[in-house]
Amino acid sequence: MSLLAVTAGSGIPLGYWAAFSAFVVVALGIDLGLFHRESREVRFREAVIWTAVWVCAAMGFAFWVGPQFVPAWTREWTTLFVTGYLVELSLSMDNVFVIALIFSYFHVPRAWQHRVLFWGILGALAMRGIMIWAGSELVERFHWILYAMGAFLVFTGAKMAFAGNDDGEGGLENRTVVRLSRKLLPFTNTFDGEKFVTHVGSRLRFTPLFLVLIVVETTDVVFALDSIPAIFGITNESFLIFTSNVFAILGLRSLYFVLASAMGYFRYLKYGLALVLVVIGVKMLAEHWLEAWLGSRLTNISLASVIGIILVSMAASMLAAWREGVGTPPS
Repeated sequence: MSLLAVTAGSGIPLGYWAAFSAFVVVALGIDLGLFHRESREVRFREAVIWTAVWVCAAMGFAFWVGPQFVPAWTREWTTLFVTGYLVELSLSMDNVFVIALIFSYFHVPRAWQHRVLFWGILGALAMRGIMIWAGSELVERFHWILYAMGAFLVFTGAKMAFAGNDDGEGGLENRTVVRLSRKLLPFTNTFDGEKFVTHVGSRLRFTPLFLVLIVVETTDVVFALDSIPAIFGITNESFLIFTSNVFAILGLRSLYFVLASAMGYFRYLKYGLALVLVVIGVKMLAEHWLEAWLGSRLTNISLASVIGIILVSMAASMLAAWREGVGTPPS
């Protein structure tokens, strides 16, 4: 029997999952082996270009690859994919700012940051895949979990909007993962280039760059606790959830080098993301009534709401920065 004929739990043949996974492996291999073989600083203009490349790849998958080659792909699936992708990409922006604080606290040179992000994203892809599979299995067996996710998103969105900024650099050293890592693993006091492990005499020691990787990985797990329930508020189709998540994560590295250079422009983005979480949470809690009222229009309204909220928050941020005379990002 052909692999393409074996159907996964989502209703999409397993061969298409394998083909998409192979695409991800090839893309990451080309990225590290061809374009970033040697450590160097990623410039703002290059990061913008790569961000555009990944966005175009995601849209190409949504509007051409999916409809042409994936069984059961419909016009509604395209809208759901785009909505999920935008939600995940928008929530990744908040993750980016925390990663920037981590790099700043540990004084990681910009030339080595791409390497940390690359391996961090590999771990994030594996972790998201496991969480999406587990979430899909739970939702299929216990539908009421969707309501619990919706309530969690409303709570998280409200907390994000009203809580102060508690991710300052001074609090990183007190994080449990940092204290446990320093206690359990032998670390050197200085970097050894871009190495995660180095020799000190005849013994192997981890470098501070490996500690940075651990903190980045655990940070992504924390953010996934928000983003995974959010994507289930868009669709329960696991193939759409996985592919939209993967495309958002693949663009995270280049997005980091864009946004880290222009953090002053996005002061109100946190409030926009908080509102997105609340809106999706309310949708999950009231979806039965909303579908009865809006019907098929609900999908398009969800997409328009996400785009509108993010654009307004970014526009307000940039207007405030312009009024205060914040300089333009580096080229």
